[in-house]
Amino acid sequence: MYKKRYLKILAILFLSLTIFCVKTKDVYAMEVRDAIYSTVATDIGAGEMAIWITDAILYASSYSGVDPILISAVMRAESRFNINAVSKAGAIGAMQLMPETAIGVGVDINNPLENILGGAIYLAYQLRRFQNWGEYAVTYAVAAYNAGPNAIISYQGVPPYRETQDYVVTVANFYQNLLNLCYS
Repeated sequence: MYKKRYLKILAILFLSLTIFCVKTKDVYAMEVRDAIYSTVATDIGAGEMAIWITDAILYASSYSGVDPILISAVMRAESRFNINAVSKAGAIGAMQLMPETAIGVGVDINNPLENILGGAIYLAYQLRRFQNWGEYAVTYAVAAYNAGPNAIISYQGVPPYRETQDYVVTVANFYQNLLNLCYS
């Protein structure tokens, strides 16, 4: 029951990805950039690094074809935009890539820009992998970013891991907050 309810909520939040092009491109692009910068600056402080991370997210979005708001939400959930983050499991950088994942997508895990690009590429791969899985496809792709695609395939959806379930909700909340900033 809990799983179905939160999956429906997440599907609704992630369906808002379709809102991405509702406004004119130039106006919306500026609002997206401002929303991302504001969020990054809240976490790491205003200044050149926040500008650099914002620009890196936008570049990675353009390169990978993934919504910059989704990339930002994933990055915030992973590291709160800390380019020097290292997890207990060995994930590195702002996008918290595992060394094997970085190798798989062909990036230098220790290069901040390549780390962000690698995370966007990996997220794009998951979005393509689960695109035909119905209304929860984006939710499954985000869960796969956290737990790996085999867990999603094995459980035919978000696995019953508390960490992954919480992660998907966190990303959805960050995504919605960024969208709200775009339209405020």
